[in-house]
Amino acid sequence: MAFILFVLSLNISAQTEKKDYSKNVNSIDSTVASLYSVISGDKGVKRDWDLFKHLFKKDAKLIATGKNKKGETNILYMSPDDYIKTSGKWLVDNGFHEVEIKRKSQIFGNIAHVFSTYEAFKSKDEEQPFMRGINSIQLFNDGKRWWIVNVYWMQESEENSIPEAYLPKNK
Repeated sequence: MAFILFVLSLNISAQTEKKDYSKNVNSIDSTVASLYSVISGDKGVKRDWDLFKHLFKKDAKLIATGKNKKGETNILYMSPDDYIKTSGKWLVDNGFHEVEIKRKSQIFGNIAHVFSTYEAFKSKDEEQPFMRGINSIQLFNDGKRWWIVNVYWMQESEENSIPEAYLPKNK
C-alpha cells in the first residue's frame, strides 16, 4: 500500500510541476512569437493555456474592437481567462493559425509597443487567409522578462483595409 501511495504522490507532483517558460519571455521577439504560437493549431489540437497565461502581466487585457450585428463599432475587454473561456473552444473546434506578416516596434526603456499585422488560416495547408488584421501589443520589462500588458486588435474589413505601410512589400 505504501508503494502505491508513493507512486501516486509522484504522479501528482509531476502534474503540478510548473513548466519553465523563461525562454518564451526573454525578449520581445520570443514573447510575441509565443503569443502567436500558443493560440495557433490545427482543428482538434489543444492549446497550452498555461503558457498563454504566463505571457500576461496581472490585470492585462485582451481588447477586441469591431462592429456588432447592428453595425455599431464597439469594444470588448477580456482578461486572459475570459479570452480562454470565449475563444478557446472555438480555436480547437475550428482550427486557427494566426501568422505575423509584418511588425513595427517602438521601445523606450522598459516599455514597448508592437504593431503586428497578421493573417489567419484554419489550417497550415491553406494558402489564402480567411482573415487579416493588426494586433497592437503593449509590453513591459520588469528587469527579468517581458510581460504582455495589453493586446488590442482589429480585423481588416471592406471599409478598413490594412494600409500598405503595415503590409510586407510582396502582399
